[in-house]
Amino acid sequence: MSKKADDRAHPAVEAFTVPPDDPLRRKPVLALTEEEARTELARLAREIAYHDYLYYTKAQPIISDAEYDALRARNTAIEKRFPHLVRPDSPSKRVGAPPSEKFRKWRHRIPMLSLEDAFSDEEVRAFFDRALRFLGLDPATRLELTAEPKFDGLSIALIYEDGRLVRAATRGDGYEGEDVTANAMTIGDIPKALAGSGWPRELELRGEVYMRKSDFLKLNAEQQARGETTFANPRNAAAGSLRQLDPAVTAARPLRFCCWGWGYASTWPFKTQWEAYAAIREWGAPLSPLNRLCAGVDEALAYFRDMQARRATLDFDIDGVVFKIDRLDYQRRLGEVERVPRWAVARKFPAHRAETILKDIIIQVGRTGALTPVAVLEPVNIGGVVVQRASLHNKDEIERLGVMIGDWVEVERAGDVIPHIVRVLKDRRPPDAKPFVFPDHCPVCGSLAVPDGAIIRCTGGLFCPAQRVERLRHFVSRHAFNIEGLGDKQIETLFKRGAIRNPADIFTLKERNDELKLETWEGWGEKSVQNLFAA
Repeated sequence: MSKKADDRAHPAVEAFTVPPDDPLRRKPVLALTEEEARTELARLAREIAYHDYLYYTKAQPIISDAEYDALRARNTAIEKRFPHLVRPDSPSKRVGAPPSEKFRKWRHRIPMLSLEDAFSDEEVRAFFDRALRFLGLDPATRLELTAEPKFDGLSIALIYEDGRLVRAATRGDGYEGEDVTANAMTIGDIPKALAGSGWPRELELRGEVYMRKSDFLKLNAEQQARGETTFANPRNAAAGSLRQLDPAVTAARPLRFCCWGWGYASTWPFKTQWEAYAAIREWGAPLSPLNRLCAGVDEALAYFRDMQARRATLDFDIDGVVFKIDRLDYQRRLGEVERVPRWAVARKFPAHRAETILKDIIIQVGRTGALTPVAVLEPVNIGGVVVQRASLHNKDEIERLGVMIGDWVEVERAGDVIPHIVRVLKDRRPPDAKPFVFPDHCPVCGSLAVPDGAIIRCTGGLFCPAQRVERLRHFVSRHAFNIEGLGDKQIETLFKRGAIRNPADIFTLKERNDELKLETWEGWGEKSVQNLFAA
């Protein structure tokens, strides 16, 4: 089916365009009038449906996870304040997006629900406090919880009869998904026949199809070499690969599977989530080795912090941690509300990506003369840190991204890595966006700048003040002489005021201080000067 025909299956989505920014979108929920709340809920219902369609059906999202979460959070907050305004098509009443017309539909016997998101430790504690109250347990009761990484992939249901895989379906809208059985059969991690014994005659396993980061990079390199479209991220690559009309294409893609639960089972003798996981593992389905059984919320939150610290080192994307009450009788008593269970919650990581405006591109000159373009950004909070600049690496990277001054860009900050731009949102490019022309002369000393492989390099050498300052900074850094008390700003100040011109001058500062009087300089003091001389 053509793209146009596929889109026609979703008329509300097809007719929707992202509205321009207006003051109502930014107005605090507590300040909304009832009529404004009604307008906002209508807008949010359509906008979230549009983004669900792009994410789940097309695997081509145009906003970050953090922005999507913010839309849903605003919708929830308005509905809580104005419960009588909740719409029949409210995002709080659905999961995912309708299945595509390209695949046969599959009705889930038990709905594939979403999870309630928690963005702070306090929200996690409040979630389980509510569960204790619902169960009628003492508030001091310590619930055992399973904790597991939340894979960022495509959810899938695997249906087994007499131990053999007979059906595979995507989540879809939670009630009806796409039949992708032929494609799932090509994924090595998915057991085609259950191992061992004791499995139910009818069993539905649920989990995530994903792609490892290393495999994603290799796939994109191969796609680029063939002149084919590359994928924006591993999640899009996994979703696009699983939802191929030709199973041979899926078979050629490095897809993985990790089980995180089950749906219908004709018999289920297990008393806890952890016990069930042990059996599922024996039946041949892969579960994450990072899963952990936690004795209470404190231990679970410590696990979350551990996963947050390890996140950048993992070879697969995770966007949080899922906590589940371990006792299955408690799970059954708690049940679900709207589109989420009352016995599980997803503690989301702070966003390590965000979208903002690229205001300018400046050139920094390194100690070897390399001209490095740096993006000047509209300040944006990424994972609790305000980011105002991001590396653009070199001229080739600017050309690869196709970035222009004034563009909306997606910025990533992971661990201690310098923030960098991962993509340009070209559909949001303003009419007055300007292309950046890389300079052919050094912006500091005016010397000719010449190509040196992928680098454009200033030919000024030590004539260039920028190179001299950067060499001095390197000299005092912990990778060289490790001179404490001399940071980047101090080196720049000393150079600008003529106190140092070369590394040897650093060692005569004490002798010359009667003349320099460093302790009287702004930002310096008696103690800091004495510490410098003692270093």
